[in-house]
Amino acid sequence: MITARRLRDAGFSGLRVVGDVHGEAEAFEAAIAGAESLGLFIIQLGDLVDYGPDSPGVLRRAFAMLDARRGIFLLGNHEHKLRRALIGHASAKLFVTPEGLGKTLEQLNAAPDGGALAERAVAEIARAPAWLRMGQAMFIHAAYHDAMLFRAPPEDAGVRRPDGPLSRALYGEVTGQRGPEGYPIRATRWVGRIPHGMTAYVGHDNRSTNGRPHEMRGALGGRAIFLDTGAGKGGALAWIDLPFEALENDRTLEIVQ
Repeated sequence: MITARRLRDAGFSGLRVVGDVHGEAEAFEAAIAGAESLGLFIIQLGDLVDYGPDSPGVLRRAFAMLDARRGIFLLGNHEHKLRRALIGHASAKLFVTPEGLGKTLEQLNAAPDGGALAERAVAEIARAPAWLRMGQAMFIHAAYHDAMLFRAPPEDAGVRRPDGPLSRALYGEVTGQRGPEGYPIRATRWVGRIPHGMTAYVGHDNRSTNGRPHEMRGALGGRAIFLDTGAGKGGALAWIDLPFEALENDRTLEIVQ
């Protein structure tokens, strides 16, 4: 279990929370190198792959980060879908777009170490946590659910069919409607459920209008920080640096893009 105390004891000075990477390997490398120079442990919020120019490169960097015990990645919906594709669960329900999962599979097929990367991706995605709480901070790929306050994520989140809190963690709060491009329309009513003093750091939805992480406050006094700023889709990769003290008192001290 990852806790602020254990990370302090390991010599880290705080966290670097990194938003959706979507195949932008060079930007992810810069985020990792900067975190290492500052003594920060990385929590990457999921969606490492798809859309961008080098998903294999992102996976290499993510696995090296895990091996060095300098960070983790959370389970995102794109990782969950990639694992299903890699183990052969092709079906009508596995929506493969040429610019998304299709691009990642092509890149893996073309990479000299693509087979090894695919094999490790299957294993690492299977055990990736779907959410993580540290003090007054909650780290999730898509959206908050009340149950996350009281229970750890399922240990088999990466291999099971998402439902309940796990579905919320991967896909957010869907309305049942779809936009003109066929993607589900997502609501943010869940922000209103975040308790006073708590901050949920999420990716998944690019709600930024200025290329920087977007903040929303809820009716109970909690807030959500959206760190997807369009990496791999024409935008940049964003991250936020948090000293461990900030996890206890609802303060966001520095946002870096």
